Amino acid sequence: MTAQLDALDFTGEPFDALAWTVEELAEPAPPLPVLAPIPLPEPVRPSPRPSPRPRAEPAPAREDAVSQLLQDFRQDLIAAHTSAMEVQTGLQRHRLAALGRPAPVRPAAPVVTAAAESAYRVTVGYSLDTGLSVAAEPWRAGAARPPAPEPASTMSAFKALARTPVVSLDESALAELAHGAIAPVFGPAYDQEGVNPAIRLAACDHGALTAVSDLARHGGPWNRGQLHAAYRVHDEGLTAAVEVTWQAAQVFAIQVGLHLCLAGARFEAVPDACEVELVQTMAAGVGELTLDVVEIDLIPRPWLRVNAELRRDGAVVARVRDLTLRIVEEPGAPIGPERGGVIPRFFGRRNVFGQRALLGEFHMTHSARGGLDIALGPEFARTAGRRATRMPNHGLQLCDRVMAVDGERGNLTGATGHTEYDSPADSWYYAESANASMPNVVYMETSLQSALLLGYFLGATLTAPEEDYCLRNLDGSATVLREVDLRDKTIQQTSRLLNTTVLVGAVLQSFSYELSVDGEPFYAGESLFGFFNETALANQNGLDNGGYVPPWLDSERPETRTVDIAARRSSAGGLKASQGHMAVLDAMTVVDGGGKFGAGYLHAVRPIRADDWYFSYHFHLDPVMPGSLGVEAVLQTMQEWAVDTGLADGLRDPEFVVPANLALSWRYRGQILAEDREMTLEVHIKSVERRPGRVRVVGEASVWKPGMRIYELTDVAVELREPGSAPWG
Repeated sequence: MTAQLDALDFTGEPFDALAWTVEELAEPAPPLPVLAPIPLPEPVRPSPRPSPRPRAEPAPAREDAVSQLLQDFRQDLIAAHTSAMEVQTGLQRHRLAALGRPAPVRPAAPVVTAAAESAYRVTVGYSLDTGLSVAAEPWRAGAARPPAPEPASTMSAFKALARTPVVSLDESALAELAHGAIAPVFGPAYDQEGVNPAIRLAACDHGALTAVSDLARHGGPWNRGQLHAAYRVHDEGLTAAVEVTWQAAQVFAIQVGLHLCLAGARFEAVPDACEVELVQTMAAGVGELTLDVVEIDLIPRPWLRVNAELRRDGAVVARVRDLTLRIVEEPGAPIGPERGGVIPRFFGRRNVFGQRALLGEFHMTHSARGGLDIALGPEFARTAGRRATRMPNHGLQLCDRVMAVDGERGNLTGATGHTEYDSPADSWYYAESANASMPNVVYMETSLQSALLLGYFLGATLTAPEEDYCLRNLDGSATVLREVDLRDKTIQQTSRLLNTTVLVGAVLQSFSYELSVDGEPFYAGESLFGFFNETALANQNGLDNGGYVPPWLDSERPETRTVDIAARRSSAGGLKASQGHMAVLDAMTVVDGGGKFGAGYLHAVRPIRADDWYFSYHFHLDPVMPGSLGVEAVLQTMQEWAVDTGLADGLRDPEFVVPANLALSWRYRGQILAEDREMTLEVHIKSVERRPGRVRVVGEASVWKPGMRIYELTDVAVELREPGSAPWG
């Protein structure tokens, strides 16, 4: 082989060796930001270059001499560059020391210059003091990862702890978040008055967001959230991709308020490894990022898992998968009630009015499907993994915060509880109900849940702590006091425990309750609950003392006609029909002029399947159809009858509302379970009344499970109105 000294073969960029100096080779990386001018020490001189290794005797071949020259020259370059890096590190440490801060100890960031389609398994660590640490090892792209969950439905969608119209951020807003100034960016609902000073955007050395163009809480392929942002990276390597994704995940977590339910909280990286795929080299420059939220929850602590795609000039340069962050309390800090229901400290949650809550969404979520000891206190630790009384979960969890309890655990009479529920305008029931505003099922559930929580918190089931109690509502009566649009309102609930009766295998409690919004009551009622052990539940014999009373249709056998509810639901135009989760029935049978009042009779059957949506929401480990949903099925037959018989004709833009100033009464003596084959209902129309711009239908109804009548409803009613018409007088 022949070689020319002025045309050498090597790996890397061509260079003029004689034109480069040690100072140019040792050009330092950009220094850390300095908050104020700081006097610097005398310049630190580069460490002496290591002596070159002993050279071999010259070989007779010319090419051997050239090879030796290149090896020696490369080693000299490496030594000079290492020395320059030491200079820069020493200078940065000195500047940090002058600021009075200890120099962070950070693991060396991996600099990956692999070819396209290189994938790495990455373990991330994070603390406010030392920042983000990244450790990487080669990983086969597309290797087995945890299975992605199903996309969130409207029912299972995560409910943010705070609402804000701010969905885009410029560089100055991101700088505010980096200083922990969250409320100035997102609004007063995020103001915790210094409770969480450690919640702030991470300072990163290799890459950072420069703007967030859009944040959609229910966007992305999993319907759990999506964020679009611009970023800048300062050097090549996968660390920059991880840092940019980490910041984007922090922004999303802060905007949905994950930190608001803990005090003294901090971000923490979940140690499970994520995957980083480098499609192109992550060189310094600017680009765009799309972050998709894969999972988000408050159990066991607030957390989210994200995927991200980083692009430059429209081309993908990197993908980050399964990066997970969580928010945790300071070590050793209590996060729930102590024994006896004592609240040991402020847990960080405030309502929209700035008032401190005793318990927040974090505790309510644990009361539904997590640790009851976290929600209620250590006396409930034995219920872990067992069938026990729990709140409904996800979209059926309609109590957010406990604001105050006037009473003590163990004293089961005369106590009062104050709770709250935020009703976002994008809630599933507004979109899926036939009603113009909140449907009856939510009126009932939110009031009943606040009452049962009071009795449970005070210790109704602790009267026999060895028993596994499940909750059932037995009867009640409630009245809408005035029509009100509850979208984006905070409902304030006041419940009063009237009395408690302790029996063998059961505890009975009666309550009164009142719901208010903007300081004015709009709903009030009374109800009786039972906490039952397994034996007591198995001995239920329905409303007719174990006998079977058939529906009126079966005993009379009159002439009937069928109304196709599903067909109207799928048709365009006309009065809105119940959709999605609220679509309880597909068809009904009508007897015109039938029933015990001679005004009309309705009959419907709903098949029951073990995978019906409500069984997984009501309750965890104790699946049962909500009684309020059975009532909703009755109301839907009445709504469809009103449309079918032309009661909406002549009304301008008619819409359904829950009738005001008419008490609905119910009795439950059984429940629809997952193994039941069907639910049957009947309605006897009692009256059709009219007022200017309004029509009201009132009836009586019953509901059966196979072989047993279990619900009885009195003065169940629906109402059609013209928008703006005077209230029912």
